[in-house]
Amino acid sequence: METLYFRDTIVTFTDKHKQTLALLADGAFHSGTELARNLGVSRSSVWKHLNSFEKLGLSYSAISGKGYRLDYPIEFLSAPTIEAGLSKSIKPLVSSLQIVDVINSTNSYLVEEAQQQAASGTVCLAEYQLAGKGRRGRQWVSPYGHNIYLSILWRFQKGPAAISGLSLAMGAAVVRALKQANVGQVGLKWPNDIYFDGKKLGGILVEVSGETEGPCSAVVGLGLNCYLPETETANIHQPWTDLFTINSSQRISRNHLVALLLNQLLPVLAEFEHTSLDKYIDEWRTYDCLKNKPAVLHSGTQQITGQVLGVDDNGMLLMQLADGKTQVFASGEVSFSPVST
Repeated sequence: METLYFRDTIVTFTDKHKQTLALLADGAFHSGTELARNLGVSRSSVWKHLNSFEKLGLSYSAISGKGYRLDYPIEFLSAPTIEAGLSKSIKPLVSSLQIVDVINSTNSYLVEEAQQQAASGTVCLAEYQLAGKGRRGRQWVSPYGHNIYLSILWRFQKGPAAISGLSLAMGAAVVRALKQANVGQVGLKWPNDIYFDGKKLGGILVEVSGETEGPCSAVVGLGLNCYLPETETANIHQPWTDLFTINSSQRISRNHLVALLLNQLLPVLAEFEHTSLDKYIDEWRTYDCLKNKPAVLHSGTQQITGQVLGVDDNGMLLMQLADGKTQVFASGEVSFSPVST
């Protein structure tokens, strides 16, 4: 049993909760009597389990005479299924594939594991995050069982400066995987957001630790929206989308998509220290969805407006300001103008 603290509410997640979800995962109606019999509990206990699901970002319908069903089916993450989808050359790059039901943050977990000497190539996936990490300290909305919350630990022999621009290369790898899943017209917004039709589809967060000139480790986190229930979107203060909205007629298997992502992300990590951003910068530019558009850059307490000219060879943002001068930015958060974040 796990006790979760969710939006100042204590939620208990037990094996019975997981079993209830497994029975309802197909998205079909199941009567309260059937659920109670299969779970070996009372019908009132079934109702309590279902009521707690709302706190995990799951919505369900209850219709008299038909029973209960999840509003959107769940495909549970499966290590054997994901491993079966990995290319033969990629499997040796995965030292450990861990799937957890509930976690504070896959990134935070692997940052701690890195300090405990976890091996390079450790992969962590979660069904649900209590405190998923977004940019600028924001929480990544992480409903149970609907999206991809993925982090990879990779160790590098050189210092952090040698892996500058890694998040851009990771973005290019994500777009490749989405193309293989028949999700076209995906763009990248500097420095690490995945966009579709002007709306955020996912994000990448890279956390680096280690010696300035010596070995370092990077934890690459990816949050990708497969399906976001409307009840979970109230705290998202920017245009968003998910794979279901993009193409509701073709539901993409989460396990298949995770395998595609790992097939693309891992080889980039394995070679990045030797190739650097040079190998990926031109590809990244073809996905740039901000180039030649007005934008607002948030850098610290500053808010800078201008027109994005693209990125330089080091992956830094080029922006033409109101006075006509071009300025280079190494960090910050940029948004389409006049949309504010």
